[in-house]
Amino acid sequence: MIALLTSLLAITLRAGTSLIFASIGEIYTERSGILNLGIEGMMLMSAVTSFATVYYTGNLFLGILIAMLVGGVLAAIHAFLSITMRANQVVSGLCITLFGSGMATFLGQKLGPESNSNYLVGLVGNKFEPAAIPLLSSLPIVGAVFNQDVLTYIVYLLLPLSWYYLFKTRNGLNLRAVGENAQTADAMGINVGKVRYFYTSIGGMLVGIGGAHLSLSYAPGWTENITGGRGWIVIALVIFSMWNPARAIWGAVIFGGINAVQFRLQASGTNIPAAYLNMLPYLTTIIVLVILTWWEALSKRVGAPSALAKSYMREDK
Repeated sequence: MIALLTSLLAITLRAGTSLIFASIGEIYTERSGILNLGIEGMMLMSAVTSFATVYYTGNLFLGILIAMLVGGVLAAIHAFLSITMRANQVVSGLCITLFGSGMATFLGQKLGPESNSNYLVGLVGNKFEPAAIPLLSSLPIVGAVFNQDVLTYIVYLLLPLSWYYLFKTRNGLNLRAVGENAQTADAMGINVGKVRYFYTSIGGMLVGIGGAHLSLSYAPGWTENITGGRGWIVIALVIFSMWNPARAIWGAVIFGGINAVQFRLQASGTNIPAAYLNMLPYLTTIIVLVILTWWEALSKRVGAPSALAKSYMREDK
């Protein structure tokens, strides 16, 4: 039983890591007043480019840097359309998703070696291996927390640091001010456009790391639609977390936990059709998030940033 619980916890953490990176990135983006629905496409593009980079160079951290660059560039494009061009943020985000999904599929069929018909599918490259922390990793059950890859360890640090930055620093206060009332923030001397560009791009970089984790650690390699809709789950997690980085972990744990149970059921040879098992993590996550968000709404504690998805220019004052 202990071995089973340890295994479930390990899978839960691995499955939730990419979601937490992307969720924190989207929280910072939305806190600035920019709604980015392009996460799915950004994660796919980051996953395919990071894997291709690592396959040819063998350098895992170069792969992460490429993923951050790709995620940041796509986010910057969305920022340009939303902030400078004042395009509809929902439409712009959906375009990023459609573009990223299609381009990732195209690159997956063109970046591979000739020996594999230029396909990346089926290739094996370097991956992030678990790095056990002596003594702590040998503890019953909770030892799984201390036997993860380096990206998961970074998440352990990122969660409290992102919360502290957002709620306990002056820059975090400026960010929240822009997201709540851009007009007032502008009157206070805060460069609204600069803040929105910066945090949208930073958010895109974190989303990129989330995508890279999928192809370099969680499911090493490239397969089409490797994200499996995780980009849309991230949108739900941001709402559930009430735009608070510290709460993002709970939604990720719910998804990761059900994912772990799904794997165990499939491995045990259950008679439940595979399609239903694959649907289980998404369905359970959505149901739980809807119930909890409904409860928060009754408690009058749910509230998106007031300026979310609203364009702003100084001439509008």
